[in-house]
Amino acid sequence: MVRAKQEGKVKTMALKVIGAGLGRTGTLSLKLALEQLGFGPCYHMAEVFHHPDRVQHWNDITAGKPVDWDAVFAGFQATVDWPACNYYRELMAKYPGAKVLLSVRPSAEKWFESTQATIFADRPPGVPTPDFIPRIIGAIVGPDWHDKDAVIAAYERHNEEVRAFVPKDRLLEFRPNDGWEPLCAWLGGPVPATPYPSVNSTEEFQSRWRSANPGKA
Repeated sequence: MVRAKQEGKVKTMALKVIGAGLGRTGTLSLKLALEQLGFGPCYHMAEVFHHPDRVQHWNDITAGKPVDWDAVFAGFQATVDWPACNYYRELMAKYPGAKVLLSVRPSAEKWFESTQATIFADRPPGVPTPDFIPRIIGAIVGPDWHDKDAVIAAYERHNEEVRAFVPKDRLLEFRPNDGWEPLCAWLGGPVPATPYPSVNSTEEFQSRWRSANPGKA
């Protein structure tokens, strides 16, 4: 139970896992994996869209307004992906008992190619974008999301900063093809009999986007 009512108040459990890896590093599969291992619900960019209150949280956060992290993550035990990965340092301070998970792709080049075909792809006019999206992504990769050298350098710089900042005994660096074993060993649980989740490929992302935005492809 993540939250419990006590004396008329809602008690929020602290985050147990903080994802510091950028989007398109297998984060949706990782979300499902963490939830299967009992660290759910897990907050992901997918939890933000279609929830105006969560969009407003991040509009306010990226505008520099005061943050109530307990309110942002009420009901969640873990977080991965953007937008929260930008704030892993603040979340580590807020939740000192949480472990930090750095998800990475086997190749920075492959990560760049994936972003260009999905989250960094140009959108047709008329497709709304919340205010926080360009602020969140721009804070990491800069103003030009298609500049290959700059974007790859930003990705590598972010990962190096995480490795340097997070204590070794608190950090797991994880690649999608690592599978269950290192994740379960790190979290202290048994390895599931089912295959490690594999979702949100480039093709799946593009198909889902077309379905949600008919006539805008």
